Amino acid sequence: MIPAPPDLLIEPIVRASLAEDLGRAGDLTAQACIDADARLTATFGARKPGVIAGLACARLAILALDPDASFETLVRDGDTIEPGAFLASVEANARALLSAERTALNLLGRLSGIATLTSAYVDAVVGTNASITDTRKTTPGLRVLEKYAVRCGGAVNHRFGLDDAILIKDNHVAACGGVRPAIERARAFAGHLVKVECEVDGLDQFDEALAAGPDVIMLDNFSLEDLRTAVARNAGRLVLEASGGVNLDTVRAIAETGVDVISVGALTHSAAVLDIGLDA
Repeated sequence: MIPAPPDLLIEPIVRASLAEDLGRAGDLTAQACIDADARLTATFGARKPGVIAGLACARLAILALDPDASFETLVRDGDTIEPGAFLASVEANARALLSAERTALNLLGRLSGIATLTSAYVDAVVGTNASITDTRKTTPGLRVLEKYAVRCGGAVNHRFGLDDAILIKDNHVAACGGVRPAIERARAFAGHLVKVECEVDGLDQFDEALAAGPDVIMLDNFSLEDLRTAVARNAGRLVLEASGGVNLDTVRAIAETGVDVISVGALTHSAAVLDIGLDA
């Protein structure tokens, strides 16, 4: 079972999404068509195969509008499901349920889409030593949920933000006057628990970074041949991360070069929403 973020972190996202949808006057359709005390039972169902993530978002969206609603999960986040699978059943005030429906489905479908795409990348590198990780290319405001969805898909998380690791990229190198001075300054600044990673764009920069000794070297848009060369020169000393030009057609070959980690921005910025519906 994959631990979900605590409700304390999810609730503000869900409530902001509900407020955006309800606007100034609430759900006019529900108010016009449905008795105030009517109850409704419905199920969340999958219309496409995939990996589920975000059931807590659906639960919290409904409970925010009807605290007395019952919400029973029938699968768990991280489960692989087939079309027609029932994900959860709910009984709630009818107005509340239908007002929360789109927010619940938007978040559940978005996160399940990320988990589904991530799972495809993880499956593609099975049998190699490489792990798949995400990036900070997330939807603003949804990072904690989208990175959770990546974990549901079987991958691992890169840094969550600018404050939990040092990642020296090309513009940092340019501002510092080179790879080595950038790494040296980072090492002098970082506390003993802070990892230092440096991005390099060629073997010359790689050799400079290797000599300076960060914790991780990111090999940005390296050819397969140069990836293999970097792995051989590294000889297991540092963690090597491949980045750039990664898709489902290329990821296996990249993994087979011997790199330790492959970062994939597409996990969060290009995942298609998984088709999930709510049916009464």
